[in-house]
Amino acid sequence: MPAHVSSSNGRGDQEEGRSAIVLRNNVYRDGRGCPLVLVHAFPIDHRMWDACAERIAEISDAAGTVRFPIWAPDMPGSNGSQVPSPRATGDVAQDGSYPQALDALTTAYAELVRSAGFDKAVWVGLSMGGYVALDMQRMYPRMVAGLALCDTRATQDGEQGCANRLRIARECEEGDTVEPVMRFAKPMPSDSTVKQSPAFASRFAGWVRQQTPEGIAWRQRMAAGREDLSDQLAEITAPTAVVCGALDPSSPPQVMKAMAEKITLSDPTFTVVDDCGHFSALEHPDAVAKPLSDLMRRVLDAAE
Repeated sequence: MPAHVSSSNGRGDQEEGRSAIVLRNNVYRDGRGCPLVLVHAFPIDHRMWDACAERIAEISDAAGTVRFPIWAPDMPGSNGSQVPSPRATGDVAQDGSYPQALDALTTAYAELVRSAGFDKAVWVGLSMGGYVALDMQRMYPRMVAGLALCDTRATQDGEQGCANRLRIARECEEGDTVEPVMRFAKPMPSDSTVKQSPAFASRFAGWVRQQTPEGIAWRQRMAAGREDLSDQLAEITAPTAVVCGALDPSSPPQVMKAMAEKITLSDPTFTVVDDCGHFSALEHPDAVAKPLSDLMRRVLDAAE
């Protein structure tokens, strides 16, 4: 499904004088009621949602669901979009991480929705995108009409994971290269059938090469500086879906199921996609579109 592009300035925290983070929004289709906002994974960009967004629209239209907007903004520094200024990013921790950047990014997503005239959205986050979705629940719970957590974690990185993110950021910046993250495109024997296919590997590698070193580094420093958001799971009251690949090495089904079990106020659905790794919406867009379409139907039915 082709997307048309618009830009929006997230106003950020004006009281503290912080500059705006600029999001480039990719609009798969317009509509009314409540946008479905798809937040992409690292180290790629919104294009990972293309096929899944198309399938969501087809399923929803066939079911007679109200035509709702479907968006997939590019995170700052992805797909050639602007890397936030130091002022917009906020403080830099002693280790080089950005402890205020996730909140600033989440505010930009909230402002994107508000600037389009909506007061709520259904937030779908995959991997790094899940950090934004959970932070939206923490910062702007009234803007959460629905929530989907896909192949992600609510916890902070451990010491080793954080150090690895910061090492990659330094290597990208110092070498002016994206080679440190090309490993994401290289299939492993334990990966899904789709990810091991030459066509998938070639497309994924092409997307990674189109990123910028400074954009990769900003996202890694942002993720390294984020807070533990595990306490937000028990606060979720909106309709929720939890989705993961059966072969996901970093957010495996047991981790995702434990996350779903902590969401006690909204009766979340839990979907495990067979023969699927970490990038579930890209590897099996049809299978992921089904629980997301169902989530959107539940949200819209509740609003009637």
